[in-house]
Formats: sequence, C-alpha cells, structure tokens
Amino acid sequence: MRNVHFELYRAKQLVDFLDFIKKNPEETFVYVLQHPPQNINILPASNFGTLVFCLPENSQMLFSPQPFIHKMRKNLRDFKETDYILCTGDPAIIGLSTAIVSDITQGKFNLLKWDRQERRYYPLTFNLYERGEVR
Repeated sequence: MRNVHFELYRAKQLVDFLDFIKKNPEETFVYVLQHPPQNINILPASNFGTLVFCLPENSQMLFSPQPFIHKMRKNLRDFKETDYILCTGDPAIIGLSTAIVSDITQGKFNLLKWDRQERRYYPLTFNLYERGEVR
C-alpha cells in the first residue's frame, strides 16, 4: 500500500511540475541528479534556477543500467540549453545524465561546478559539437 501512495505522490509532483513549466516557459531549472545527503547544502545552486530533484539520495546504478536510463530520460526530457545540471551523487549517474542531456540539446548544456576554496558554484557551458581549432 505504501508504494501506491508514493507512486500517486510522485505522479502528482510530475503533473505539478509540468504545469509549472507550461505557466513559466522562460524559467531556468537546475536538475539535481541525486538528492544530496542532509549535511550538504545545495541551496546556493538555486541562484541559477528552480531546483528539480531527479533521484533520491541512495539511488545507485549497480548491475543493470537500463532502468536508470529509462528513468533519467523521463526525468530530463524537458531539459533546455539554458538549464543546468548539478552533478551530485553516483558518478555513473552523472555520466549517464550528461549523455542523455547531450542527446536532447544536440551537445549544448550547462553544469554547475562547486569550488571548495571559494565556496560557491560556477557555471560551465559546453558545446560538444562546436567546430574550431583542435590543439
């Protein structure tokens, strides 16, 4: 019974999120790939857009990546070139998610990188298919 309630809650969250996107088409989003532990404060990332949590804290990609690929394609399907990925959690999930986003945006996407020394996020912009001089 608990799973049914959780799935209904997640479905309502998704409907609310999609409704928010329709009402605010110019809004920038920060996709938090994996919910961080409680001792990590990611609130400064909200300076770059509305936080969207994709996976719970303890998610792991172990033996079969296919369920995660399906779930992350669904979670990231509305990603725009102006949005950001906040790289948190399992490196395999980060790699998979950047590949999915790259497919959606034809290689153009933004990441937020944490600088421990400055204690702030820096935006990084990528264009994987940009033609230019190779050194």
